[in-house]
Amino acid sequence: MLITGATLADGRVRDVRVVDGRIAAVETGLNPVGDERVVDAEGAHLLPGAIDVHVHFREPGGSHKETWATGSKSAAAGGVTTVVDQPNTDPPTIDAEAVTAKEQLAADSLVDYGINGGVTPEWDPDGLLDAPILALGEVFLADSTGEMGIDADLFAAATAAAAERDVPVTVHAEDATQFDAAALEGDLGGVGTAARADAWSAYRTAEAEATAVEHALSVAETTGSRLHVAHTSTPAGVDAVTEAVDRGIEATCEVTPHHLFLSRADADRLGTFGRMNPPLRTEAQRAALFDRLRGGDVAVVATDHAPHTVAEKTATLTDAPSGVPGVETMLPLLLAAVRDEALSLERVRDVTATNPASIFGLEQKGRIVEGADADLVLVDLSTSREIEAGALHAKCGWTPFEGRAGVFPELTLVRGSVAYERDPVTGAESFGEPIGRNVRDR
Repeated sequence: MLITGATLADGRVRDVRVVDGRIAAVETGLNPVGDERVVDAEGAHLLPGAIDVHVHFREPGGSHKETWATGSKSAAAGGVTTVVDQPNTDPPTIDAEAVTAKEQLAADSLVDYGINGGVTPEWDPDGLLDAPILALGEVFLADSTGEMGIDADLFAAATAAAAERDVPVTVHAEDATQFDAAALEGDLGGVGTAARADAWSAYRTAEAEATAVEHALSVAETTGSRLHVAHTSTPAGVDAVTEAVDRGIEATCEVTPHHLFLSRADADRLGTFGRMNPPLRTEAQRAALFDRLRGGDVAVVATDHAPHTVAEKTATLTDAPSGVPGVETMLPLLLAAVRDEALSLERVRDVTATNPASIFGLEQKGRIVEGADADLVLVDLSTSREIEAGALHAKCGWTPFEGRAGVFPELTLVRGSVAYERDPVTGAESFGEPIGRNVRDR
């Protein structure tokens, strides 16, 4: 393929040639060779494919919520070319056998993938750390899932073991001792209602995150591990990581689109569909988090794509499962912010592609340079459409971002193969064949 006249994130206009799944040239004045397909990208922007380092594709054990086939289809339609799946499946990914089983399921994936290994009292550290995992975690410092929350001693031991193998540790940082049980007292409303929907935010306090982030950073400093704080939901959490880096600790943090674009002000609209861990924060905290993204203190935007069915979310506040879908809407929401001049396109490129690739050792991904994997996304910033659940591809069939504007891809390539394409005139969509591979099997 030859993509001509594309504007890169830094404003340069270049032609990009793709040969055998790699970027063969990034130049000007390239001419078609042989029967290669030519894509006229004049007026459009070409970005490296997004790397979503935090998804829950639910297989094995939860295929009624999502599968590798449906989740990767949603990813490709949203410009995500690599996903990293978390270990809290059923059974959890806590040994080499579970990694192999998950790889077999991931054969249905349209996009490349990494698999994270989990930590429970039953985990097999030697077998798991020798398996082709990308990182350890999402390691839960609170009982977020009802099954995989671990204590401080096990966290320290797991982090030390990962440091010995130079495996990054991704942590879910909430301290359950800081939760406010009184927030869940009284009338919370019935099934499917929005009454006191923000009680979940009051229950899982901002202080719970701050305490856990500080603890995780302290352990990382002691063990010399590489720490990545997942779905940081407060400016205080981001600031703690920034200050730790200044002290020489190797740490990074991610934020999610739902913590960047939604707040407790959306609780009434979302009801139980807005329950997630960490929860939505105040509008002031959301705005401050976005400021830190804009200013460069946030290394990664990742979705924590955690789909549940409509029936499961239509429950009482205390019974509804936590989590929202997001893999298809992350890049479109950020690109809409670029169009509205709230973010730079270079910043979006960095937090969705370049930085995740660097942090997790994906040397062939995240950049548009000669020799890199041809994971590419073509977008037209002059076009946007309203986000509608019925037009998305995740299996759960709903989105917390209903009605918001998004700039969606025209074309998504995974190692040079078309994973998704939308006709700019008719809007008709087409998808490629499953080609995803484990990024640790190179």
